[in-house]
Amino acid sequence: MRPLIILRPEPGAGRTAARAARMGLTAHPCPLFEARALDWAAPSPGRFDALLLTSAQTVRMAGPQLDQYRALPAYAVGGATATAMEAAGFDAVTAGETDGSAIAARIAADGYRTVLHPGGVDTASIEPGPLTLHAIAVYAMIETAADGLNGLTGGEAVLMVHSPRAGKRLSALIAEERRGRLHIVAISDAALAACGEGWASVQAAERPDDDRMLALARRLCE
Repeated sequence: MRPLIILRPEPGAGRTAARAARMGLTAHPCPLFEARALDWAAPSPGRFDALLLTSAQTVRMAGPQLDQYRALPAYAVGGATATAMEAAGFDAVTAGETDGSAIAARIAADGYRTVLHPGGVDTASIEPGPLTLHAIAVYAMIETAADGLNGLTGGEAVLMVHSPRAGKRLSALIAEERRGRLHIVAISDAALAACGEGWASVQAAERPDDDRMLALARRLCE
């Protein structure tokens, strides 16, 4: 059985590894980044008619300032982000299952126009359409040493790539001559493209969530 290497930051890496273990897979968390909270000035909730989050990390990193936006209609990209928002006290979160641009279109269709979008420094850009989107950085993703990656990728393995930035860094860390025995499962087409070429196989999940990624990974691992 091929081992599964999980490159996403904690605490998500640990959760994914635990789920993989319950599926009978040999999983190794090896985060390429760690999240660090930033100081940020929370704008007045009265300036906005909706809230959009594209990562569960935002809920963890934004701090208590995020609470003041609970009365706004809340939107999320992906089920994990929606679940984190609901656990933090946001009611009736509308979750989109593709990307930020798609959920922006949903927000516009629901009649909202001025949207607050807290996120990371390197959050993927969103096509806002008719929306006025106010993006504000509440955390940054910092590169880790990833010391164990070379040892884990010495033979056949399956790697889970949860973001384009992780794909780009993976491509920089793994030389092309070492990629022929490594299989990539990415959260999106953009993340997959960032990984570069030369891998044993590459697949992107139909929707950006762990269930679909793990289903693809399981077939490769077994």
